[in-house]
Amino acid sequence: MTHEALPAYGLWTLVVLNSLVFIIFAFSFTKPDTPRDWRSFGAFSGFIVALFAEMYGVPVTIYLLSGWLESRYPGLDPLSHDAGHLRWTIFGMKGDPHLGALHIASNVLIAGGFILLGAAWPVLHAARREHRLATSGIYARVRHPQYIGFIAIMLGFLLQWPTFLTLAMFPILVAMYVRLAHAEEQDVRRAFGDTYDRYVARTPRWIPRLLVAAATDSRHQ
Repeated sequence: MTHEALPAYGLWTLVVLNSLVFIIFAFSFTKPDTPRDWRSFGAFSGFIVALFAEMYGVPVTIYLLSGWLESRYPGLDPLSHDAGHLRWTIFGMKGDPHLGALHIASNVLIAGGFILLGAAWPVLHAARREHRLATSGIYARVRHPQYIGFIAIMLGFLLQWPTFLTLAMFPILVAMYVRLAHAEEQDVRRAFGDTYDRYVARTPRWIPRLLVAAATDSRHQ
């Protein structure tokens, strides 16, 4: 049975199950324990629920675009699963959208985001427990790997299944994560002073200097 032949929407069990899988997966990596952690995790969870509600529940974006899609692509079933991959559909691409470059890039971003979350949490948790600054592991390469991880996962899902709601939510959530990062830095600077300033001087906020860090590590081995 092809993707086109499968029932595409009204699958609320899939909405719940997929939302729970990704939210629980993220929770297992981040284990939020401060109000700031819960805000960032809650915003991510809201994005995930909105995404899967349209992916498997009620395709509001597809309904709004259905007239235009049917006039532009006669014979297209706008409520099929494959048509929900809007970038693939709008550009008139043929074949299975799950095998396209955008879908593959989406999977890479989603997997990479979860890898970042998994790498960040043990370092951050240990630092908080010992009342010290997190500067080792992934924190030696970038200052906010958890926020980068959440953003990468959301961007990956947008490449795979864009909707009006998630497209509107994404820049708002990115701005929220940026504000949280700045607020976090102010708190940490007050707590650690010059130690944190030295860390900031050698560690980027958002874009890791992977090659520089790798060369530094090799010289110290």
